[in-house]
Amino acid sequence: MATVEFFYDVSSPWTYFASQRIQDFCTRNQAQLVWKPFLVGGVFNKVNPSVYARRENPVPPKDNYYQKDMRDWARYLGLEMIKPSVFPLNSVKALRGAFVAIDAGVVAAYSDACFKAYWVENRDISQEDELAAIVEQVGLDTQRFFDAIAQPEIKQKLFETTDEIIERGGFGSPTFFLNGGDMYFGNDRIELMQAALDRA
Repeated sequence: MATVEFFYDVSSPWTYFASQRIQDFCTRNQAQLVWKPFLVGGVFNKVNPSVYARRENPVPPKDNYYQKDMRDWARYLGLEMIKPSVFPLNSVKALRGAFVAIDAGVVAAYSDACFKAYWVENRDISQEDELAAIVEQVGLDTQRFFDAIAQPEIKQKLFETTDEIIERGGFGSPTFFLNGGDMYFGNDRIELMQAALDRA
């Protein structure tokens, strides 16, 4: 059985697209999907500061195409998508919560609810009341959830996955590792993973 590690941050629009495709990809290929929440801002700070430089010095033609490209992908995938009123998103609590969801066996539903709340419903999931609604939606206990994400062990897990993706050569979200060492970056690389599996 193939294994796909999905390193993701819910604050990324391209990762929202990838999140809506990767489960079907793994089902079709009978591959195990391993969810790996990480803090993309931590990666940018350490190995990819050009992201911040671009925000400070935008290139209008490139930014205009970037927006068109996102609209084209949303249309192609049949997905709703809005421009959130809060951007960039502080996704730390939501990502810590993903580890709670992993332990509870509901990480797919939890992550999907986070992505849709932010990228479709324009809800600021950095706010605890919005996050609480998601927690309840996926059947987790709200008090236990917020107690858990405040614990040092959960905070450490997020640091560890963020460091892990850097150590393995990653620089953004979404990043996939196919069968351990074969890295792919971006929503539009899922087709290349399919090609790799077909060759195998």
